[in-house]
Amino acid sequence: MRLDVYDLKILAQLQADGDLSNQEIAERVGLSPSPCSRRIKQLEDAGVIRGRTVLLAPKALGLDLTVLIHIRMDRHTPERFEQFESAVRKHPEVQECYLITGQEADYQLKITVPDMEEYQNFLLNKITRIEGVIGVHSSFVLRKPIDTTALPLTYAQRELRRRESEARRRR
Repeated sequence: MRLDVYDLKILAQLQADGDLSNQEIAERVGLSPSPCSRRIKQLEDAGVIRGRTVLLAPKALGLDLTVLIHIRMDRHTPERFEQFESAVRKHPEVQECYLITGQEADYQLKITVPDMEEYQNFLLNKITRIEGVIGVHSSFVLRKPIDTTALPLTYAQRELRRRESEARRRR
């Protein structure tokens, strides 16, 4: 899907506040409600908008410890990776799971738990019991100076300006 300036404005508004009504979004981006609603539906259908969610405050729920875990696997086969990924999907503590390169690890997990005792339980009774896990290195998050789910739209805006410039030159 080729995004235009209105699509990017809509995305910026939804990233800032996914709870906005269609009317509020339309007013903020300079569209009437019907075209705005159609555009949002197109963005959803195209997979640009994956869904909408509510962000909870971990500390308000007693989840005070965020841990980044690097995991090393015994074999680098599609089957082993599928098995590991299937196993970690079962644990709600896992917020993010990345297959990575450039480290002495194969995966990086981001988990959130109440405290060190729960982390130890999670590590020893869940992660290290997954077949193929041969190494674990943990880093504990002290502070989150940046904590956002918003994606940078500046690259899409730059591409849009480039396409518009090319179109003007061809005329």
